[in-house]
Amino acid sequence: MINITAFTIGVTTTFFAVFAIYILFWRKDCSRFQTIIGCIMAVWCLWNLKDLVLTFPGMYRDEVLNWLLIVDGWSALTYMVLIFEVVIPGWITWSRLLLSAMPFAAFTAAYALWPCQMVIYAYVGFLWCFAWGIVIFGYIRMKNKLTYLLDNYSNIDKTNVSWLRPVFFFSILGQLLWLAISFWASPVGDIVYYVMTIVLWLIVLYYSWDFQPIAITSEPVETPADDPAAIGETSPSEAKKQLPNGRLETLMEEQKYYLKPTLTLNELAQELNTNRTYISSYLNRQMNMTFYDYINKLRIERAAIPLMREHPEYKLEFVASQSGFASISTFRRAFVKVTGQNPSQYAAALAAQEPV
Repeated sequence: MINITAFTIGVTTTFFAVFAIYILFWRKDCSRFQTIIGCIMAVWCLWNLKDLVLTFPGMYRDEVLNWLLIVDGWSALTYMVLIFEVVIPGWITWSRLLLSAMPFAAFTAAYALWPCQMVIYAYVGFLWCFAWGIVIFGYIRMKNKLTYLLDNYSNIDKTNVSWLRPVFFFSILGQLLWLAISFWASPVGDIVYYVMTIVLWLIVLYYSWDFQPIAITSEPVETPADDPAAIGETSPSEAKKQLPNGRLETLMEEQKYYLKPTLTLNELAQELNTNRTYISSYLNRQMNMTFYDYINKLRIERAAIPLMREHPEYKLEFVASQSGFASISTFRRAFVKVTGQNPSQYAAALAAQEPV
């Protein structure tokens, strides 16, 4: 079993080393977020490398395991950095990171001076609360961030934060497993933990490879000083007054703004010479949809479907791009949401001359 453990540690260490080297030294146009991911990969490489000490004869004992647990606990900071950089980009600084590390340093020093199980129990309790605090805070911020994105952007392919959901799920499973092996250490538990760690970070790497964090800002639009939308929540009646006689619908019909892949609510508000709060309230309360859903619905109904009917020979990728979608995956999801069918099914029905 020790040989299997050593092999698993080696594979896990290599996994983090390969991605750290690629992101930090080979990848071009690395953003702040990708650089942070690369640094996290490097840190996790070193963390896993230290575990090779367990494969040496006579090292799988309580004293060594306790010190490894103390060091492993510091990894919670990497989760904090990842989640905070997604939901509050730019918030993490060296001073805030050092401040967050102070409790970890205090527990490490306490165990060095007083190496007893009481310190270990207190440390595990602190880590449990710290981890759950990050998960809860991150989940709330993720929900708020997603709402903001859907209300303000028509393209969120590279800014969508919903990929944090599986990260939270595997983080919770990892916490439970880590807590179990902290008190009932076994090579089998360690192997399962390493495998789960690789799965978790593969999810992070997959969804964050081209991710572009975006901060929540007000992005103010010029409005009169007494404009109620500029200072508070807009009522449905106020929103309707600001968009009389179908101004929004007319603009979309005549100028086809929905075909612009990067269209934002702020740009639309400027074109309509109104405050974006009115448009958002109008869409949410009068039409019961977000700006994102509204624009994508127009793209499907007024661009994609007519194009597919008139030119069945066109590939779906071309239809998606001509309809204002930045990716085929978003096009497929929007198509299913609007029509109840995926694009391939719809195209097949058209080819067979079946009712759609």
